[in-house]
Amino acid sequence: MGIRSQNNPLAAYLDVFSGTGTDAATAASPGAGGLQATGGVINDYTSGSDVYRAHIFTASGTFDVTELASSPSLSNAGEYLVVAGGGGGGSVRGGGGGAGGLRTNLSGHPLAGSPLTLSVQSYPVVVGGGGGASFTNGQKGISGSPSTFSTITSTGGGGGSGNSSTGGLDGGSGGGANDNDASGTGDGNTPAAPVAQGFPGGNASNSSPGYSGGGGGGATQAGQAGSGTIGGAGGAGSQVLIAGPSATTFTGVGAKNPSNNQYQYFAGGGGGGGRNDAGAGGLGGGGTGGGGSPVATNGLFGTGGGGGGVGEPHNAPHQAAGGSGIVVVRYKIASASTAKATGGAISFYGGKTIHTFIGSGTFTTTSDWDAGTDEVEYVIVGGGGGAGGGLGGGGGAGGYRAGTTTINHPSPVTVTIGAGGQGWNYPNSNSGQLPNAHDGGSSSFGSPLTVKGGGAGGGYPGQGNPSVDPNGGSSGGGSGHPSSGLPKGTSGTYGNDGGAGEGGGSRRGGGGGGSGSVGVVGGTPGGGHGGKGTQLPSTFHDPDNGVGYPGPGSTSYWVAGGGGGGGDPVSSPVGTYYSEQGEGGAWDAGTFIPGGPYSGGGPGGKGSVNGTAAKESSGSGGGGGGPGTFGGNGGSGIVLIAYPT
Repeated sequence: MGIRSQNNPLAAYLDVFSGTGTDAATAASPGAGGLQATGGVINDYTSGSDVYRAHIFTASGTFDVTELASSPSLSNAGEYLVVAGGGGGGSVRGGGGGAGGLRTNLSGHPLAGSPLTLSVQSYPVVVGGGGGASFTNGQKGISGSPSTFSTITSTGGGGGSGNSSTGGLDGGSGGGANDNDASGTGDGNTPAAPVAQGFPGGNASNSSPGYSGGGGGGATQAGQAGSGTIGGAGGAGSQVLIAGPSATTFTGVGAKNPSNNQYQYFAGGGGGGGRNDAGAGGLGGGGTGGGGSPVATNGLFGTGGGGGGVGEPHNAPHQAAGGSGIVVVRYKIASASTAKATGGAISFYGGKTIHTFIGSGTFTTTSDWDAGTDEVEYVIVGGGGGAGGGLGGGGGAGGYRAGTTTINHPSPVTVTIGAGGQGWNYPNSNSGQLPNAHDGGSSSFGSPLTVKGGGAGGGYPGQGNPSVDPNGGSSGGGSGHPSSGLPKGTSGTYGNDGGAGEGGGSRRGGGGGGSGSVGVVGGTPGGGHGGKGTQLPSTFHDPDNGVGYPGPGSTSYWVAGGGGGGGDPVSSPVGTYYSEQGEGGAWDAGTFIPGGPYSGGGPGGKGSVNGTAAKESSGSGGGGGGPGTFGGNGGSGIVLIAYPT
């Protein structure tokens, strides 16, 4: 998401306004002529007397500098945060996953590296994914993927050790040890960075009567050792105040520290798994270990937190995944502010102030708010449903709701962002598999402005989660294996039905319903396409913004499309209504829309190819798995709020 210098009230402060917006009410600051760039989700905010622009990447993209600063009072210095994906936790009584490596040059931060001067060029940005959860009992976790910006690379967190494997893995931070290899910890800061990007994992306990895994390493602390029946806590991450104005202002970026109610913490290690008691996740998004009845939890999205190690009993899933990474770039643009509320990432376009929430938080009016008269425009999108595995149905889109409402002052409004549902792993000989994919989470802007997440796609053997709630999102597609797929229930006001799976010998999965149309049934020669999404209102069509995804006819700003169904490779040509695997968001009123996937929806898998996860902050459904493969995760939701500047 970005802010255009034209149609941007803040640009009026900088004397670069080109006659297409509304002048700001305050005089121009001395900081005219700041650096111009696009990419990611943009947040303009004031810290003291300075105005910063932060570009927030939770998915890979491009940071494109188009113009350098022309004012002598402004430099071209860029500050960054680069966090890699966290490692997955180990199983059983396994080590916690190590946090993704954390590197920053934020002025005054204890881990600050060398200054960076930006130039006019395109900088590729890679955001590393978290190490996936393995469904095989006793295996070590999978390491996270690296994140990069400019010359900076942060290494993915090391996977935690499992009791059928040896040693936690090295990484940005190292994975914890398991109880069969008590000192087998993974090293942190591997390969070495000029300023350490993480710490090693913790040792395990293998002495009777207690057996427990060590915690994964964090950005500022090693994982703690397991003790008796208690898994070791994950190592602490670090607070990096780069995406918002202060420690107590929540932008939806990073994790919260519950002990001081401050935000923007990253790269906490995953807790170790214990025989009876779970290891706590490290501050900064680390997942909690398993132990007793609680299951291990994933690292938090967009923090690089490590996944928790699995405890005993080893309830499904056998391991928890690491959290995805994040890249943030900021630079100083001026000394002015026009927002009349706080919360989310703030930008300006077309005479409107726009608050974008990609994580839960609070929208709070300020003293500048016009009490009882300021009407806001909103869009609320629930989390997309996870897809079925093994010729499974695509996940349904999260509910889509748009409108206007009046906000009084003072009036803090809670904003909740629904998580994407987890896709389903195709069953095999291992015990404890997930019984089905998961629905997406609900999103809300206060009460009663709420929508449910999308329904899960059906998976082998024909299971599914029809959504019948009148406030529900779209329904997932049906499974094609081993019999005719289950048609999904009516979704209600904010979504549409998914398509049934194809029975008989072909067995292709149906497409998930989209917010704009139903999903198509699975059929020859492939999986059914997901239902069409919805294009955001023109208020949110800033051409520099990263909100929304491509849609039909080379259009943009689309969300909430259904995931495609899984299918088989075929020798016959691709048909008008079906392909070898269903495309996400590509079905509209009985017509296939070529050129997908659209709206961030996940395409289905084929052959040995897994279904594809939907894009984050899209609210779209994941793609169904091909034969014997996983279903893709649904995309998280989003809430957009706009009012006159």
